[in-house]
Amino acid sequence: MNVMHERCAGLDVHKRSVTGCRMRFAGREAEQEIRTFETTTAGILALSDWLQEWDVSHVAMESTGDYWRPIYNLLEGTFTLLVVNARHVKHVPGRKTDVKDAEWLADLLMHGLLNPSFIPSRPQRALRDLVRYRTKVVQQRAQVINRVQKVLEDANIKLASVTKEVLGASGRAILEQLLAGETEGAVLAQLARGRLRAKMAELAPALEGAMQDHHRFLLERQLALFDFLSQQIDELSEEIAVWMA
Repeated sequence: MNVMHERCAGLDVHKRSVTGCRMRFAGREAEQEIRTFETTTAGILALSDWLQEWDVSHVAMESTGDYWRPIYNLLEGTFTLLVVNARHVKHVPGRKTDVKDAEWLADLLMHGLLNPSFIPSRPQRALRDLVRYRTKVVQQRAQVINRVQKVLEDANIKLASVTKEVLGASGRAILEQLLAGETEGAVLAQLARGRLRAKMAELAPALEGAMQDHHRFLLERQLALFDFLSQQIDELSEEIAVWMA
């Protein structure tokens, strides 16, 4: 078979260790060495030095779990990196039973038989991480809103039946007064603003409930968590805007 990359390597990546096979073509045969490194930063940098000793140009690894990511991040810019689907590697014919994973990857890479996955650039990966985390925080905040509504329902306060914006400006003002000890529905309804004031007749009886001390305890902490998550979302939005600029 034709040799596409004369100096290359395959990496078998695990949680605590990475086994590398560096390979170089000399004359009619390929020379190879196999060594195992820790996946600490120092270990990965030692792996990089070891590969550079043979002037390795291309390095391949399987996209198993997330273990490959820190290795990719540290080797990026020094080598041309290929992340390949483990299923594809498994189904390439010709592998001998005693050949190690790293050795098989290096051999396939040397002969141009790997189909690499698309890996976004470092800035794109950073932006993706930020967006994904923001999405999770938004989901967490939605769960907090649901828990607030559950506490209100348990206290027989039907605010959610009058407005969908339980934690909007009006809803928040009402909840703060509930925490302060106000129980009169008509008094609480006076806190409504905007379009919600048109529903005063419906709102006042909906706010007549039976809020107990443990309801207030839960509600106070849920509102604090809501505020914290909202601040996180705002900060993440600002950071995302910076990365997108």
